[in-house]
Amino acid sequence: MAPQSTSDLSPGEIALPRVIAFANQKGGVGKTTTAITVAACLAELEYRVLVVDLDPQGNASTGLGINARDLDATIYDVLLRGEKLENCIEPTAVKNLFVAPANLDLAGADIELVPEMGREQRLKKAIDTVIDQYDYVILDCPPSLGLLTVNGLTAATEVFVPIQCEYFALEGLGQLLRSVDRVSQVLNPTLEVRHIACVMYTHTTLADDVVREVREHFGDKVCKTVVPRSVRVAEAPSHGKPVTSFDPSSAASKAYREIAKEISGGTSNRPR
Repeated sequence: MAPQSTSDLSPGEIALPRVIAFANQKGGVGKTTTAITVAACLAELEYRVLVVDLDPQGNASTGLGINARDLDATIYDVLLRGEKLENCIEPTAVKNLFVAPANLDLAGADIELVPEMGREQRLKKAIDTVIDQYDYVILDCPPSLGLLTVNGLTAATEVFVPIQCEYFALEGLGQLLRSVDRVSQVLNPTLEVRHIACVMYTHTTLADDVVREVREHFGDKVCKTVVPRSVRVAEAPSHGKPVTSFDPSSAASKAYREIAKEISGGTSNRPR
């Protein structure tokens, strides 16, 4: 799959392939759910999508139906044992969607990477070996600024930030923006936050205030679509499916599909 030429782009489109780090230093804000669901929605649009699970909890893997305990290789082996990324990629039940899974072996990676040469670049080098096979690579970063997240931000072409519609989420957003700025200064000069999505929205004054404040500060970076809180979203991972497969007609599924269209410029994939 050849990279998309800039001369072939419509207004608002960005050249493929794209590596998007889904990141937020505050936990419990719907980051992993948003990462795997947006990935599934992009796959529905006929893009080939790889999800790289960088969180030791492995929720992106289990949320896509992968039991990483039964696998011979995971992203841990790629980062610390020199395994080829292609050897740990697994297909999912969603057409065009693949995952490089994680398990608890990854919990010590932040410490184990410290003495390694080129420690911040390991993920980027691994992704570079398979990037021509995918249109989008989605990185589910852990909720911290350790070496796993730094690897994700170094490998990414852009950052997607999901934020919960409550006050403390704004503090987490500020911390992340400072982290992205530090990484861009030292390791990845073109890195920027390209999209911010308000998720887990409820019809309350507080939620409305948070959405309004985020839009006032970040303008066009904020996705037009707001994702409502939904019990169906919470139930989907226990079935090993993104909510778009578990309950395709739910309000949250429809919202995530609209966000995927915003990311992709409103188009489906086409031969290149």
